[in-house]
Amino acid sequence: MAVNETVIAMLRPKPAMAKRTDDPPEVRAAAQAAVDASAGVGTIASYWTEVPLPATGTWNAPGKGGAQADLVLTAPQDKMPLLFIEVDNCHETAEELADKLEKYARFFRRKTKDTDGKERPMWRTRWRAPDTWSGDVVHPPVLLVFNREGQRNPNRTIPRLAELTRHLWEGERQRGGFHEYDGRIPIIATGLNQLREHGPHGPVFLRFGRDHKQSLWEAVGNPRREAAEAKARDETRRAQEEYQAQLRRSATAQATKKAAEREARRPVCTGCRAKFTDERWEAAGATDWGVPKDTHPHLCDSCKQRAVVDESQAAGKQEHHEPVSREVDPHDFQRYPHRPVCTECGAQFTDERWKAVERTGWSVLPQEANPTLCEDCDQRYEARIRQAWPDWPRPRRRRRSSSSRSRSRSRPCRSRRPADGSPASAPGKPPDRRASLRDRGQAAP
Repeated sequence: MAVNETVIAMLRPKPAMAKRTDDPPEVRAAAQAAVDASAGVGTIASYWTEVPLPATGTWNAPGKGGAQADLVLTAPQDKMPLLFIEVDNCHETAEELADKLEKYARFFRRKTKDTDGKERPMWRTRWRAPDTWSGDVVHPPVLLVFNREGQRNPNRTIPRLAELTRHLWEGERQRGGFHEYDGRIPIIATGLNQLREHGPHGPVFLRFGRDHKQSLWEAVGNPRREAAEAKARDETRRAQEEYQAQLRRSATAQATKKAAEREARRPVCTGCRAKFTDERWEAAGATDWGVPKDTHPHLCDSCKQRAVVDESQAAGKQEHHEPVSREVDPHDFQRYPHRPVCTECGAQFTDERWKAVERTGWSVLPQEANPTLCEDCDQRYEARIRQAWPDWPRPRRRRRSSSSRSRSRSRPCRSRRPADGSPASAPGKPPDRRASLRDRGQAAP
């Protein structure tokens, strides 16, 4: 009966007020008080009675040395995944209760292979519970409910029981002011009368090792550790935010410094002294493959446009003053883009001579022997060569134009007989040096 009363006190069912219309006023008042009271934990299907906890044997055939829980509560929907409840009518001594809690500890430490072949605690093969309990790797909690019907006073039994089971529930104090309960059993005690009055949400639960009563969830959990971890998370979050803010400030300062350095390197137009825009700066310094080199890298866009217009006008005037009427084979290469000057006499080449010396491509016409000399200096150069080396082969020369032949006819003919009647040498042929030496009576070399 005490177990049933414990289930009702934990469950705290709500009566249907619509069905209490014919009840006496005192019954309706009690029912309304139950409706207004705090809610309970779980449903009627969440409670199991007389559950064996085998330290040896199996679930269906438990061996000796195991315990038997009066109640097992599983209510994950109410944030109470697993809770073992022992009800005492104040007939058992503290030593007898301590022996029962030792059997609980043996059961919690027992491991067996699960269906996947992995070894787990035996209680996890039947009930589901989180790996950690309020941040600690603890065993499931055990609740002791004392019903004052016997002769023993629970106020004296509980302190004695806490001393006998200290090794089962005592945790290790940490630097943050909380305790760590890894591998320990949370043991909580309460009275059935207080549980009926306040329910599981009331501050009527005393956990061994603590000096004040709490609600069931606070007694099962580790509020100090949760508060310390929340504080640590807040400090970590603030530190991360401060670090990110510092990174942003550093990045902003570095970007400002780079922008100032880049602005200091920005070119200035040599014409108007204005600074280049980003587009003009990039175009003037472009060195990519296939990109033409900028013709005026030291001028801005406006000054460059004016310079290009002035150069084009100057080039047009020069072509107008110095027209060149010559026919150029498109398959020939141009050696002299401007009218050449003779290196011997300094006279400018005629159009015919310029065209003759400019042919350097794959042409059928022979190349000029002396392209840096004008036509008259070239002929005199060949005449001197003939005088020094009579046997020098005469190079093939292209036919001269009619204007060149007319100029050559106007010159005095060197092949005419002299006035003294001596034979004249052939035109353009140097005199015979051996004959001159014979006339002087000297031997030829």
